[in-house]
Amino acid sequence: MRPLHFLIFLMISMGSYARQFEKNSSGITTTVGGNEVKIQFYTPSIVRVVKSPKNNMFSKTSLSVIASPLKTVFTTSSGTNFIIVKSDKLSVRLNTETGEISYQTTAGEALLSEKPNGVSFTPFDDAGSKTFSVSQSFQLAKDEPIYGLGQHQRGNLSQRNQKYNMMMQGNTDDPITFFQSVKGYGVFWDNYSPTTFEDTPNEMYFKSEVGDCIDYYFMYGGNADGVIACMRKLTGQAPMFPLWTYGFWQSRERYKSQQEIVDVVKKYRELKVPLDGVIQDWQYWGDNYHWNGMSFLNPEFPQPKKMVDDIHAMNAHAIISIWASFGPKTKPYEDLNAGGMLFNFSTWPESAKDVWPPDMNYPSGVRVYDAYNPAARDIYWRYLSKGLYAIGFDGWWMDSSEPDHLSFKDTDLEQQSFLGSFRKVRNAFPLMTVGGVYDHQRKVSGDKRVFILTRSAFAGQQRYGANTWSGDITSSWETLKNQIPTGLNFSLSGIPYWNSDIGGFFLGNFHKKLADPEYRELYARWVAFGTFCPMMRSHGTDAPREIYQFGSKGDKVYDAIEKFIYLRYSLLPYIYSTSWDVTANQSSMMRALVMDFVKDHNAWNVNNEFMFGKSILVTPVTQAQYLKQVVNGNDTAWAEDFSANKSTEVYLPAGTSWFDFWTGEPVAGGKTLQKETPLDIIPLYVKAGSILPLGPQVQYAEEKKWDNLEIRVYPGNDGRFVLYEDENDNYNYEKGIYSTITFKWDDKAKMLTIGDRKGKFPGMIASRKFTVFLVGANQGANPGKVVEYKGMSVNVKL
Repeated sequence: MRPLHFLIFLMISMGSYARQFEKNSSGITTTVGGNEVKIQFYTPSIVRVVKSPKNNMFSKTSLSVIASPLKTVFTTSSGTNFIIVKSDKLSVRLNTETGEISYQTTAGEALLSEKPNGVSFTPFDDAGSKTFSVSQSFQLAKDEPIYGLGQHQRGNLSQRNQKYNMMMQGNTDDPITFFQSVKGYGVFWDNYSPTTFEDTPNEMYFKSEVGDCIDYYFMYGGNADGVIACMRKLTGQAPMFPLWTYGFWQSRERYKSQQEIVDVVKKYRELKVPLDGVIQDWQYWGDNYHWNGMSFLNPEFPQPKKMVDDIHAMNAHAIISIWASFGPKTKPYEDLNAGGMLFNFSTWPESAKDVWPPDMNYPSGVRVYDAYNPAARDIYWRYLSKGLYAIGFDGWWMDSSEPDHLSFKDTDLEQQSFLGSFRKVRNAFPLMTVGGVYDHQRKVSGDKRVFILTRSAFAGQQRYGANTWSGDITSSWETLKNQIPTGLNFSLSGIPYWNSDIGGFFLGNFHKKLADPEYRELYARWVAFGTFCPMMRSHGTDAPREIYQFGSKGDKVYDAIEKFIYLRYSLLPYIYSTSWDVTANQSSMMRALVMDFVKDHNAWNVNNEFMFGKSILVTPVTQAQYLKQVVNGNDTAWAEDFSANKSTEVYLPAGTSWFDFWTGEPVAGGKTLQKETPLDIIPLYVKAGSILPLGPQVQYAEEKKWDNLEIRVYPGNDGRFVLYEDENDNYNYEKGIYSTITFKWDDKAKMLTIGDRKGKFPGMIASRKFTVFLVGANQGANPGKVVEYKGMSVNVKL
């Protein structure tokens, strides 16, 4: 038996140790190995961890995180070498000897652990400010895929065994320091300085050049949608885009006159090919000394307001290119320079002469503005509002929102922004410049939703009405293939709106341009892919890309392009309702298979397919299929060859059955098959239990009311779909001015219930018809049932 005095000593020691942390309303603070550690619950599912050297005085306001901690019930306990902080969703354990923090579900499932002694603070002089370079290492399970980290164009879906030097956003890369795991958790590393992410067999870590502290958020959502919901809870929800943004968009680099851009819309209307918008690219302002002057100084645009009015008169919309930099002869430059609000590093364009390579005998003097400065953002909007918003443009193409940073020197990062050194806040630049435009426009009017097309992004940008495109990519089959996982990882980073230049920006090796048969096939396939992206937008340089550049009706390429544009418009009720799911329920439009089929391990790393919404599986065709070699003497060339249909391999995830979208044929899941893919077909499969609304044939999104929608029911499982409708382009939906109709399919009873309409809005359809089809192998012969609907529940037996 141990002596009584020993037991008393042990009890006192344990009691003293238990008091070695401070408990507050949201978590605890303690000291481990000379570092102060704070564990703070933001919600029962979200934990913030802040570490810093003891007695290091600092303050930090997050640029990405806008949430405040919610009152969360939690308990604490401690032992010889641990402290446990526990909510009803998460258990967080701190090892007080090694500093390691590990995360478990309350059921005891291991989620993630830091590496023991995996924290590092290295003294760093940041432009005269004494701070640290910081890093934190974690340990992932051996076979645990992770996703996200923004936009990278390597072609991989899982981000295991990758290294990214997140020095800064580039033209085609948008690093976002957030990842999520197949286990249903996510981590956001809240730092904006140049950062390295690396995953090796021994550890996964983030390392940032500048940080007064280590600051990250751990979130548990249970699945990918839940993790994204946590991330948006922290960094902001995605607002609704106008309905017209989901139509087809035509652009090129660039329309060189007012007449040219108006004539593009006229031509589409004459051909009766649907179109909702055109985009005016750069140099409408004239020479490079007047770069981004936000006014029309180019004599080829003599009446810009008439130009916009003419486009509107044809029921189309126009957005226009704006940049994060200004030429020295512009009014914005003068005001920003007077306030010391311009950076001094090399940016595009370097030369005042429009030549390549740049003629540096005539430097442009163009400089990037300090988007971190609220006064600079005010100036930016003042000129944007006066010069472009006032004449009726419908949205903004924010190019070079990284911004372009050429001839990079390390001293460039030592320049001072409003929030400290440029190095300290560099990767948040797109967030700040895009946010400045969004916030200002929202203050001006709620009658027109903000729509921003932008080249770069950072965590939280979804709250600013922005759709990011994948940059100035080169036309090739490999590039097209890589766009799929690029867009999926971007969506898995919590930002739901993404697109690419249909056809690729640079034509690359296609020297015959649009006459090249391989490029013609590539473009048609890219149009099909773009049909199932959050924005469907054709754009590029080297050759124009309008549909009529590819022939006329009867030409296979023209016909395939037209077919997919029409398909996009027929899907608008589904797309717009899915966009509501994104806004209201933190969903995603472009979905990696792992999001919906996590139990199917074969779906974890499929990088050539995706779900568009929660019903449609899309497999883009990413290789040439209809080419043949033609030998003429000593010359060899390629020609189109449509003499026999080729096929594409498709994997259908397990756990459900599927239906061929084109034929209605049912197919079992959990297997790979071959699907014939003539030029106007890509593999599309609809999940059993889906309810798919299809709209009328239109020339633009709002041409016809949705008063007689086709409703396709795909049997095999119970299903549910919410049809969302509102005024299409204002913020009244934020006040509850919208309507929903819930469709429910009882597969056993073969009964579709169209529920009571909820809500109302001006112009709402009071009485309508639905033509309901039960999809099967005889899809074409099924006449459907016409249902009269006046807002009250109706049962339809099929």
